[in-house]
Amino acid sequence: MGKKSPTVFVCQQCGYESPKYLGKCPSCGTWNQMVEEKLPSKNDSRSRVSISGKTSKAEAITDITIEKEERVKTELVEFNRVLGGGVVPGSLVLIGGDPGIGKSTLLLQVSAQLNNGGGTVLYVSGEESPSQIKMRAERLELRGTDFYLYAETDLSLIQETIENIKPDYVIIDSIQTMHHPNIDSASGSVSQVRESTATLMQLAKMNNIAIFIVGHVTKEGNIAGPRMLEHMVDTVLYFEGERHHTFRILRAVKNRFGSTNEIGIFEMRNGGLEEVLNPSQLFLEERLAGATGSSVVAAMEGTRPILVEIQSLISPTVFGNAKRTASGLDYSRVSLIMAVLEKRAGLLLQNQDAYLKAAGGVKLDEPAIDLSIAVSIASSYKEKETRATDCYIGEIGLTGEIRRVSKIEQRVNEAAKLGFKRIFIPKNNQEGWTFPKGIEIIGCATISEVIKKAFV
Repeated sequence: MGKKSPTVFVCQQCGYESPKYLGKCPSCGTWNQMVEEKLPSKNDSRSRVSISGKTSKAEAITDITIEKEERVKTELVEFNRVLGGGVVPGSLVLIGGDPGIGKSTLLLQVSAQLNNGGGTVLYVSGEESPSQIKMRAERLELRGTDFYLYAETDLSLIQETIENIKPDYVIIDSIQTMHHPNIDSASGSVSQVRESTATLMQLAKMNNIAIFIVGHVTKEGNIAGPRMLEHMVDTVLYFEGERHHTFRILRAVKNRFGSTNEIGIFEMRNGGLEEVLNPSQLFLEERLAGATGSSVVAAMEGTRPILVEIQSLISPTVFGNAKRTASGLDYSRVSLIMAVLEKRAGLLLQNQDAYLKAAGGVKLDEPAIDLSIAVSIASSYKEKETRATDCYIGEIGLTGEIRRVSKIEQRVNEAAKLGFKRIFIPKNNQEGWTFPKGIEIIGCATISEVIKKAFV
């Protein structure tokens, strides 16, 4: 009998390893996720070797020359901005999103544009045949010369193809379908995803190839596979949106070459994805005049200010416990603001059901939206409308004070650009900058002060 290969039990959710089987993972707490996998042999370790045969070696920091970080721009301005200015050669970018949201369509458009700019593209698909991709490319009216399609899941064959073609850009769709021959486990397992990503990272860094990886997401919305996957890559992008709506949001949650939490907004059309260059107008265009429970906030998404309508519906509860529902807003933040309004502004909300949402499907999570949420709730509770040209910016403290927020000048300029006349801001944010002409800036110290002035 031959000697049995050493094995380890690996959690398929977080990558935790255990020498024996466990029903519940001690790291992430999920049940029935421990799968037995063979340990890679010691001979599997590899040094970084480029296509030209150059091996990585230690160098003195004084001997290392820094080349100017060049970026390749695509025709999609929104995509360039989310990446921090364009595609960086040698970068490894992970794009996650729900099935059918448009990840493959976005990458097909981007790769065709990179090809038109003079770059060689290799599109590797483990889920579709070349004819299926060609059909989608024709529907999007994409043409290319040095654009190669390759339907393969064996990473060693993909590596050979990359060495033969020497592309400038590689798209892997998707990382969960890739199979590394040195790892004896199923495609999509923690070991396979980790080893495949490590191999692609070596190819990207040693050969200056920009590689885009598509990642599936779990039902919780996180990228499937070990959390280590997000740490290994340079940039993590999430492609979000409702399949029943045409708008899509590309969000950067990690970026070694630019700002995090940057977003780009696209609209899905028959001819592919088209960028939305003025998202503030998009989020406000269907706002009803004279409606109660509505207020507008200038929120920051990365480096960009976006005006979003926050809507509230406050109604007396029928049952004993009041119901609280929030869509696009943090539930804990809404509960906290309602408690402050009850204690510091005298609004009796404990027997009221509250339903809140950020219009347009955008998710807001920053302190500066507090004041707008509070005014929206007060407007619905008092049945008094706010002015259509009012905007509210500020963080609310537990004692009812309005606290200072960052980047106030950019927020106010965005509101002024779209025709807002009165802007409520924290009192401490009034000094040290010049605001646009024709705008009334109202500095407020407490939430009670804002509510008194908002409904005049």
